[in-house]
Amino acid sequence: MISGKKIVVVMPAYNAAETIGKTLADLPSAVDDIVLVDDCSVDATYSRARDLGIKHVLRHQENSGYGSNQKTCYNKALELGADVVVMVHPDYQYDPRLAISLASPIAEGVYDCMLASRILGTGALAGGMPWYKYLANRILTTYQNLLIPYKLSEYHSGYRAFSRELLERLPLNENSDDFIFDNQMLLQTIGAGYHIGELTCPTRYDEGSSSISIKRSVRYGLSVIVATLEYRLNCWGFLDSPRYRKSL
Repeated sequence: MISGKKIVVVMPAYNAAETIGKTLADLPSAVDDIVLVDDCSVDATYSRARDLGIKHVLRHQENSGYGSNQKTCYNKALELGADVVVMVHPDYQYDPRLAISLASPIAEGVYDCMLASRILGTGALAGGMPWYKYLANRILTTYQNLLIPYKLSEYHSGYRAFSRELLERLPLNENSDDFIFDNQMLLQTIGAGYHIGELTCPTRYDEGSSSISIKRSVRYGLSVIVATLEYRLNCWGFLDSPRYRKSL
Protein backbone atom coordinates (compact mmCIF):
# COMPACT_ATOMS: atom_id res chain seq x y z
CA MET A 1 0.00 0.00 0.00
CA ILE A 2 0.95 3.64 -0.47
CA SER A 3 -0.64 6.21 1.84
CA GLY A 4 -3.33 3.68 2.68
CA LYS A 5 -4.15 3.07 -1.00
CA LYS A 6 -4.36 -0.47 -2.34
CA ILE A 7 -2.06 -1.07 -5.33
CA VAL A 8 -3.08 -3.79 -7.79
CA VAL A 9 -0.91 -4.81 -10.75
CA VAL A 10 -2.69 -6.22 -13.78
CA MET A 11 -0.96 -8.26 -16.47
CA PRO A 12 -2.67 -8.74 -19.85
CA ALA A 13 -0.90 -11.86 -21.08
CA TYR A 14 -0.55 -13.69 -24.37
CA ASN A 15 2.12 -16.35 -24.92
CA ALA A 16 4.18 -15.03 -22.02
CA ALA A 17 5.06 -18.30 -20.28
CA GLU A 18 8.80 -17.73 -20.68
CA THR A 19 8.84 -14.22 -19.19
CA ILE A 20 6.20 -14.18 -16.46
CA GLY A 21 8.68 -15.41 -13.86
CA LYS A 22 11.19 -12.61 -14.51
CA THR A 23 8.44 -10.00 -14.51
CA LEU A 24 6.98 -11.27 -11.26
CA ALA A 25 10.39 -11.46 -9.56
CA ASP A 26 11.05 -7.77 -10.27
CA LEU A 27 7.75 -6.41 -8.99
CA PRO A 28 8.15 -4.28 -5.82
CA SER A 29 6.95 -5.81 -2.57
CA ALA A 30 4.62 -2.85 -1.97
CA VAL A 31 2.23 -4.23 -4.60
CA ASP A 32 -0.83 -5.54 -2.77
CA ASP A 33 -2.33 -7.84 -5.38
CA ILE A 34 -1.72 -9.17 -8.88
CA VAL A 35 -4.17 -10.10 -11.61
CA LEU A 36 -3.08 -11.95 -14.76
CA VAL A 37 -5.47 -12.52 -17.64
CA ASP A 38 -4.41 -15.04 -20.27
CA ASP A 39 -6.00 -14.24 -23.65
CA CYS A 40 -6.18 -17.88 -24.74
CA SER A 41 -2.43 -18.33 -25.23
CA VAL A 42 -1.14 -21.28 -27.22
CA ASP A 43 1.70 -21.81 -24.75
CA ALA A 44 1.68 -22.57 -21.01
CA THR A 45 1.01 -19.00 -19.85
CA TYR A 46 -2.01 -19.93 -17.73
CA SER A 47 -0.44 -22.88 -15.91
CA ARG A 48 2.86 -21.07 -15.49
CA ALA A 49 1.13 -18.12 -13.85
CA ARG A 50 -0.69 -20.41 -11.44
CA ASP A 51 2.50 -22.34 -10.65
CA LEU A 52 4.22 -19.05 -9.76
CA GLY A 53 1.58 -18.39 -7.13
CA ILE A 54 -0.30 -15.50 -8.76
CA LYS A 55 -3.55 -15.51 -6.83
CA HIS A 56 -5.88 -14.13 -9.48
CA VAL A 57 -5.30 -15.88 -12.81
CA LEU A 58 -8.10 -15.66 -15.37
CA ARG A 59 -8.28 -17.13 -18.85
CA HIS A 60 -10.32 -16.15 -21.89
CA GLN A 61 -11.77 -19.16 -23.67
CA GLU A 62 -10.93 -17.58 -27.03
CA ASN A 63 -8.47 -14.94 -28.10
CA SER A 64 -10.44 -11.70 -27.86
CA GLY A 65 -7.74 -9.05 -28.32
CA TYR A 66 -5.45 -6.79 -26.30
CA GLY A 67 -8.18 -4.29 -25.49
CA SER A 68 -10.56 -7.00 -24.37
CA ASN A 69 -7.84 -8.45 -22.15
CA GLN A 70 -7.35 -5.07 -20.47
CA LYS A 71 -11.07 -4.72 -19.84
CA THR A 72 -11.05 -8.01 -17.95
CA CYS A 73 -7.92 -6.91 -16.05
CA TYR A 74 -9.33 -3.55 -14.96
CA ASN A 75 -12.76 -4.89 -14.06
CA LYS A 76 -11.19 -7.59 -11.88
CA ALA A 77 -8.83 -5.09 -10.19
CA LEU A 78 -11.76 -2.81 -9.34
CA GLU A 79 -13.67 -5.82 -8.02
CA LEU A 80 -10.70 -6.52 -5.70
CA GLY A 81 -10.92 -3.00 -4.28
CA ALA A 82 -7.92 -1.44 -6.02
CA ASP A 83 -7.31 2.27 -5.42
CA VAL A 84 -4.51 2.39 -8.01
CA VAL A 85 -4.16 -0.05 -10.90
CA VAL A 86 -0.81 -0.49 -12.66
CA MET A 87 -0.65 -2.38 -15.95
CA VAL A 88 2.59 -4.32 -16.30
CA HIS A 89 3.17 -6.36 -19.44
CA PRO A 90 4.38 -9.85 -18.47
CA ASP A 91 6.67 -10.02 -21.53
CA TYR A 92 9.41 -8.20 -19.54
CA GLN A 93 9.76 -5.42 -22.10
CA TYR A 94 9.13 -2.67 -19.54
CA ASP A 95 10.94 -2.61 -16.19
CA PRO A 96 8.58 -3.98 -13.48
CA ARG A 97 10.61 -2.29 -10.73
CA LEU A 98 8.99 1.03 -11.64
CA ALA A 99 5.46 -0.12 -10.77
CA ILE A 100 5.41 1.71 -7.45
CA SER A 101 7.02 4.79 -8.98
CA LEU A 102 4.06 4.90 -11.36
CA ALA A 103 1.52 4.29 -8.61
CA SER A 104 2.87 6.81 -6.06
CA PRO A 105 1.87 10.08 -7.80
CA ILE A 106 -1.65 8.71 -8.15
CA ALA A 107 -1.86 7.45 -4.58
CA GLU A 108 -0.67 10.86 -3.36
CA GLY A 109 -3.27 12.67 -5.49
CA VAL A 110 -0.80 14.41 -7.80
CA TYR A 111 -1.95 12.73 -11.03
CA ASP A 112 -4.88 10.57 -12.13
CA CYS A 113 -2.89 8.61 -14.71
CA MET A 114 0.83 7.87 -15.08
CA LEU A 115 2.72 6.69 -18.15
CA ALA A 116 6.17 5.11 -18.32
CA SER A 117 7.77 6.80 -21.31
CA ARG A 118 10.26 4.95 -23.48
CA ILE A 119 11.06 8.17 -25.31
CA LEU A 120 12.31 10.33 -22.45
CA GLY A 121 16.05 9.87 -22.14
CA THR A 122 17.50 7.21 -24.46
CA GLY A 123 15.45 4.22 -23.34
CA ALA A 124 13.73 3.18 -26.56
CA LEU A 125 16.57 2.93 -29.04
CA ALA A 126 19.11 1.91 -26.41
CA GLY A 127 16.76 -0.89 -25.41
CA GLY A 128 16.51 -2.18 -28.95
CA MET A 129 13.26 -0.65 -30.22
CA PRO A 130 13.21 -1.17 -34.01
CA TRP A 131 13.88 2.10 -35.84
CA TYR A 132 10.61 1.92 -37.79
CA LYS A 133 8.62 1.61 -34.55
CA TYR A 134 10.53 4.52 -33.05
CA LEU A 135 9.89 6.64 -36.14
CA ALA A 136 6.18 5.77 -36.17
CA ASN A 137 5.96 6.59 -32.45
CA ARG A 138 7.51 10.02 -33.00
CA ILE A 139 5.29 10.83 -35.99
CA LEU A 140 2.06 9.77 -34.27
CA THR A 141 2.98 11.52 -31.02
CA THR A 142 3.83 14.76 -32.84
CA TYR A 143 0.52 14.55 -34.70
CA GLN A 144 -1.42 14.01 -31.47
CA ASN A 145 0.41 16.76 -29.61
CA LEU A 146 -0.58 19.18 -32.38
CA LEU A 147 -4.28 18.29 -32.19
CA ILE A 148 -4.75 17.58 -28.49
CA PRO A 149 -4.54 20.20 -25.72
CA TYR A 150 -2.08 18.04 -23.81
CA LYS A 151 1.60 17.43 -24.48
CA LEU A 152 3.15 14.02 -23.84
CA SER A 153 6.48 12.49 -24.83
CA GLU A 154 4.52 9.52 -26.17
CA TYR A 155 0.91 8.34 -26.25
CA HIS A 156 1.78 4.73 -27.01
CA SER A 157 3.42 3.26 -23.92
CA GLY A 158 1.82 0.09 -22.62
CA TYR A 159 3.16 0.66 -19.09
CA ARG A 160 0.64 2.82 -17.27
CA ALA A 161 -1.29 3.37 -14.06
CA PHE A 162 -4.76 4.71 -13.28
CA SER A 163 -6.72 5.86 -10.26
CA ARG A 164 -9.84 3.97 -9.31
CA GLU A 165 -11.96 7.06 -9.90
CA LEU A 166 -10.68 7.40 -13.45
CA LEU A 167 -11.22 3.73 -14.34
CA GLU A 168 -14.74 3.86 -12.96
CA ARG A 169 -15.56 6.93 -15.04
CA LEU A 170 -14.18 5.86 -18.40
CA PRO A 171 -16.46 3.74 -20.66
CA LEU A 172 -13.92 0.91 -20.82
CA ASN A 173 -16.33 -1.78 -21.93
CA GLU A 174 -17.47 0.30 -24.90
CA ASN A 175 -13.95 0.77 -26.29
CA SER A 176 -12.26 -1.30 -28.97
CA ASP A 177 -11.02 -4.81 -28.22
CA ASP A 178 -7.89 -4.15 -30.29
CA PHE A 179 -4.65 -2.23 -29.66
CA ILE A 180 -6.29 1.19 -30.17
CA PHE A 181 -7.89 0.64 -26.74
CA ASP A 182 -4.76 2.13 -25.13
CA ASN A 183 -5.03 5.35 -27.12
CA GLN A 184 -8.77 5.63 -26.60
CA MET A 185 -8.23 5.54 -22.85
CA LEU A 186 -5.78 8.45 -22.98
CA LEU A 187 -8.00 10.54 -25.24
CA GLN A 188 -10.92 9.95 -22.91
CA THR A 189 -8.79 10.75 -19.87
CA ILE A 190 -7.74 14.09 -21.37
CA GLY A 191 -11.24 14.84 -22.62
CA ALA A 192 -12.67 14.30 -19.15
CA GLY A 193 -10.20 16.78 -17.64
CA TYR A 194 -7.98 14.34 -15.75
CA HIS A 195 -4.22 14.82 -15.37
CA ILE A 196 -1.48 12.60 -16.81
CA GLY A 197 2.11 12.40 -15.63
CA GLU A 198 5.14 10.65 -17.13
CA LEU A 199 8.39 9.12 -15.98
CA THR A 200 11.24 7.72 -18.01
CA CYS A 201 11.47 3.95 -18.35
CA PRO A 202 14.18 1.73 -19.84
CA THR A 203 12.84 -1.02 -22.09
CA ARG A 204 14.22 -4.17 -23.63
CA TYR A 205 13.32 -5.65 -26.99
CA ASP A 206 14.46 -9.25 -27.19
CA GLU A 207 13.12 -12.65 -28.23
CA GLY A 208 10.91 -12.87 -25.15
CA SER A 209 9.28 -9.49 -25.67
CA SER A 210 6.07 -9.55 -27.62
CA SER A 211 5.63 -7.27 -30.60
CA ILE A 212 2.74 -6.75 -32.97
CA SER A 213 3.22 -7.33 -36.68
CA ILE A 214 3.89 -4.52 -39.14
CA LYS A 215 0.37 -5.01 -40.57
CA ARG A 216 -1.24 -4.58 -37.17
CA SER A 217 1.09 -1.66 -36.41
CA VAL A 218 -0.16 0.10 -39.55
CA ARG A 219 -3.75 -0.59 -38.57
CA TYR A 220 -3.06 0.80 -35.11
CA GLY A 221 -1.47 3.93 -36.57
CA LEU A 222 -4.46 4.58 -38.83
CA SER A 223 -6.81 4.05 -35.89
CA VAL A 224 -4.86 6.60 -33.84
CA ILE A 225 -5.20 9.14 -36.64
CA VAL A 226 -8.96 8.60 -36.87
CA ALA A 227 -9.53 8.67 -33.09
CA THR A 228 -7.52 11.87 -32.73
CA LEU A 229 -9.42 13.54 -35.56
CA GLU A 230 -12.67 12.56 -33.88
CA TYR A 231 -11.43 14.22 -30.72
CA ARG A 232 -10.46 17.37 -32.62
CA LEU A 233 -13.67 17.59 -34.64
CA ASN A 234 -15.68 17.43 -31.43
CA CYS A 235 -14.18 20.82 -30.53
CA TRP A 236 -12.02 19.36 -27.76
CA GLY A 237 -15.15 17.70 -26.32
CA PHE A 238 -14.28 14.11 -27.23
CA LEU A 239 -16.55 12.74 -24.55
CA ASP A 240 -19.50 14.77 -25.84
CA SER A 241 -19.85 12.40 -28.79
CA PRO A 242 -22.57 9.73 -28.31
CA ARG A 243 -19.93 7.01 -28.29
CA TYR A 244 -18.33 8.33 -25.10
CA ARG A 245 -21.16 10.21 -23.40
CA LYS A 246 -21.72 7.50 -20.78
CA SER A 247 -18.44 8.39 -19.09
CA LEU A 248 -19.79 11.75 -17.92
